[in-house]
Amino acid sequence: MLHTDIVDSKVKKLSLIDAEKFIASNDFGASLIFSGTVRNQNNNKSVLGITYDSHDALVIKSFEEIYSEAEEKLNIKNKSVFIEHAKGYLNLGEISIIIAVACKHRDEAYVLSRYIIEEIKKRSPIWKKEHYTNNQSDWLKGNPIINEKN
Repeated sequence: MLHTDIVDSKVKKLSLIDAEKFIASNDFGASLIFSGTVRNQNNNKSVLGITYDSHDALVIKSFEEIYSEAEEKLNIKNKSVFIEHAKGYLNLGEISIIIAVACKHRDEAYVLSRYIIEEIKKRSPIWKKEHYTNNQSDWLKGNPIINEKN
């Protein structure tokens, strides 16, 4: 089972309860919920908030590919995965991403959760602009698209 979404922060906030409900099942003995939040410091700069932008269709496609690859690369067949990422402006402490996984065993859940977040960071076209206390802001350098020429 898979749930993926890009959530407009002006319309709705990401919900840990929604994630927990989605992965809840007597079929699984282990579940994990990872949430990434906006922190107040990055690269020695005081951060007030972050604006996220994304290519929504490609992000969803990348989430689906990562989910499918997990079966082949990690040999985790029976799983439930919930992935949502925020789009728009987020204040300090607000949730930017939720990855919830449920598997038969705890080792699988830990490995799967870590695999998903690392692959999203590498492959998903999501960009972030940090807003600082000095009234400045910067788009952060991300990972290049795999086939991009440098």
